[in-house]
Amino acid sequence: MRGVIAEPIEDTRIYGRRHGRKLRDSQSSLLERVLPRVAIEKGDAPIDPTSLFGRPVEAIWLEIGFGGGEHLAAQAASNPDIGLIGCEPFLNGVVAALGHIERRQIGNIRILPDDARILLDRLPAASLDRAFVLFPDPWPKRRHQRRRIINRANLDRLAAALRPGAELRLATDVPDYLDWMLFETLPHPAFEWLARRPGDWRLRTPDWPATRYEEKARKRGIIPYFLRFRRR
Repeated sequence: MRGVIAEPIEDTRIYGRRHGRKLRDSQSSLLERVLPRVAIEKGDAPIDPTSLFGRPVEAIWLEIGFGGGEHLAAQAASNPDIGLIGCEPFLNGVVAALGHIERRQIGNIRILPDDARILLDRLPAASLDRAFVLFPDPWPKRRHQRRRIINRANLDRLAAALRPGAELRLATDVPDYLDWMLFETLPHPAFEWLARRPGDWRLRTPDWPATRYEEKARKRGIIPYFLRFRRR
């Protein structure tokens, strides 16, 4: 690792933008028409994720901070028997995901337009089969690092929600955040890193669709990092 990483302390506040550019009429229409069909009801009550989809599903996958929803939509379209849950507090990103859902007529996505920790705290133990945290905000300033989503407290939440043998996938294009992810996740007793050679963390697996953040990074000449962990 390239530097000393401070021991993080969980910050339970929600940071980052909630809104971006003013929504167009067509985008507002998506919120009115599509979101009520796919939104997870807010509250504190426990959630059985298998009950969210109106039909039996083979497994439940969760994407934390899905950005514009392109990876979420691609996974859902390629895996119609899997139930996909996406959490994203940025309203414009939620609208983009709703556009994917409507255009591609995807029926196996449910969305919480809020912080993923709220959902994780409501899920039963061992109820998820896969989780994704792809290109999260790196919060590069040292004083902001406690805001990073990858930390011991959130890994504990994920460990509780993931069943044994489930997979956790992380991605970043920031070398410092790669160090941070490894610093936090490698010592965690619930997770085993699946990499055996450098190519295992420099290349996506065939079932891992690209995101627009990855494409932006590659246009800048940056090769992202892809980490896969197994829940012990």
